[in-house]
Amino acid sequence: MKLVILYLLLHLLHIYQVTSAEYCNFFNGSWVFDSSYPHYNSTTCPFIEHVFNCQRNGRPDEMYLKYRWQPQECQLQRFCGLDFLLRFKGKSIMFVGDSLSRNQYQSLLCLLYTSMPGIKYKEMRSGDISVVHFLDYEVQVKLDRNLFLVDVARDKDKIGRVLVLDSVAGKARHWLVNDVLVFNTFAWWGRRGSMQPWDFIKLGDKIMKDMDRLAALETGLTTWARWVDAAVNPNKTRVFFQTTSPAHYNGSEWDEPHTRNCGRETKPVLGSIYHGNLPWGLGIQKKILSKIKNPAFKLFDITHLSQFRKDAHPSAYGEFGRTGMDCLHWCVAGVTDTWNEILYNIFL
Repeated sequence: MKLVILYLLLHLLHIYQVTSAEYCNFFNGSWVFDSSYPHYNSTTCPFIEHVFNCQRNGRPDEMYLKYRWQPQECQLQRFCGLDFLLRFKGKSIMFVGDSLSRNQYQSLLCLLYTSMPGIKYKEMRSGDISVVHFLDYEVQVKLDRNLFLVDVARDKDKIGRVLVLDSVAGKARHWLVNDVLVFNTFAWWGRRGSMQPWDFIKLGDKIMKDMDRLAALETGLTTWARWVDAAVNPNKTRVFFQTTSPAHYNGSEWDEPHTRNCGRETKPVLGSIYHGNLPWGLGIQKKILSKIKNPAFKLFDITHLSQFRKDAHPSAYGEFGRTGMDCLHWCVAGVTDTWNEILYNIFL
């Protein structure tokens, strides 16, 4: 016990010396090789589903696991599972969003589970919400599978699934009970045809078959932003919005114009400048979110740091194997561990 206390004291002293979320931009920097990474062996983590489990799915290379994000202005403190659990003792953190939120959720579970051998936990699921409860610390890590943040409802006239752009009432009651909320929405706003998970759009009393998708994103995100300002108690809850996670399907973005996807990529783009285009919808996100006044809110801007990581997607070692090419999600272990490491540093 004395050794644990001494370790934590030294750890906290080091944190105080090298980093401060108040003065450091953790999201501006570059990737550097570090042989001490990754944080854990992904084959020992029971929480990784097939789509993210690249090593278990047979990915032969491991170099993509050996890079650490280095902010330009300060040091990013290495994730400490024990310190995280002690800081969040008796509290809950919820990820709300699409499969990229699920990606980050499973990463955090692995970071905690593998850093504390033998830790007791309980898994629960009710509808779209999953919970892993780390019993000895009373810490709950949750996931709300939510593609748009605004409601998708079945209309009373039975016309089908309706995307309600001006309401978050369907899920907001599940959000406010948590101490930390990490939101994300972007990928599904542009889906069409059989991949579109709604039949009509509703705004006020008007029901439409479709509308400009960027305008729909802007309206829906404005609804969510107003909810943050009106409903979130900054003395109880911290709110983060994770910006668009980039895909890598166009080699021209990393100066390889003949490359069609991430399939053969084994190293990141090095340096601090990425020449590719900004992801779809990012400008809308930043415009709307910059208007939020609630001090509980912070933009979690992972787009830039993730753009360099053309090497870290599941590619042929994800959900669809060699018949598909996943250059959207991230291998676990991998880039999502860095997202969670930054989240951890924000609370130091």
